[in-house]
Amino acid sequence: MASAVVDLSAAGVASPRVDAELLAAHVLGVSRGRLLLVDSLRPEELTRFAALVAERAKRLPLQHLLGTAAFRHLELQVGDGVFVPRPETELLAGWGVEHTAPGATVVDLCSGTGAIALAVADEAAPGRVVAVERSPAALTYLRRNAETFGVVEVVEADVTDPGILGDLRGAVDVLLCNPPYVPAATPVPPEVALDPAEAVFGGDDGLTVIRPVVALAAALLRPGGVVGIEHDDVHGRAVPELLRADGRFTEVTAHEDLSGRPRFATARRA
Repeated sequence: MASAVVDLSAAGVASPRVDAELLAAHVLGVSRGRLLLVDSLRPEELTRFAALVAERAKRLPLQHLLGTAAFRHLELQVGDGVFVPRPETELLAGWGVEHTAPGATVVDLCSGTGAIALAVADEAAPGRVVAVERSPAALTYLRRNAETFGVVEVVEADVTDPGILGDLRGAVDVLLCNPPYVPAATPVPPEVALDPAEAVFGGDDGLTVIRPVVALAAALLRPGGVVGIEHDDVHGRAVPELLRADGRFTEVTAHEDLSGRPRFATARRA
């Protein structure tokens, strides 16, 4: 274990000990907390562990090696072709849970793995949850996770198409979105670079998808319905301004993540 931590640290992995322990637990089929009860790894387990550590040292995402990603109370299936949900997005999901009344209709745009949609379905009592995604690869994981964790309707569509979800016009109570929002020229960590580019980058200014999402939210939400949109930390002013400029929203609010960086914006449909 010590040598694995050294190797991962030398490779620039941010949390080498945690990652090594999670990989060891994965090989052994136990929780990380039970590693203290394990005296040693058998030869075949050690070989597999060493191979996984080597892959992580190449900066392959930990979640891809494990096949799952933790998100709030869920363990979601992830892999090549789908954006790995990040801890900061749990804040937007939590806001969505808090604003979902029993029986509410909830829409999750740019759903990816379904993390936000499934968290709301798991922790609140919505009447209907619709998850929208366009990527065929991401849809594979979205459908798997939806089948595993709850009743979420999956819709294959492009959120920049203003005509989608015609049956929900003016009927949505909560609309949430974690779109691609990183400005195109922004350097990203190696792990993020392995996520699908279309799920990470949002055009030159990072707002290419957010702009049509704001208009779509205004069309879908009922009067009094709410929207929450995650954004890059350089968009702390830009996204609230887009919501205000639309003219159909009130109570526009900027939210920070746990490190104090701008992270998502919310508003209420007038």
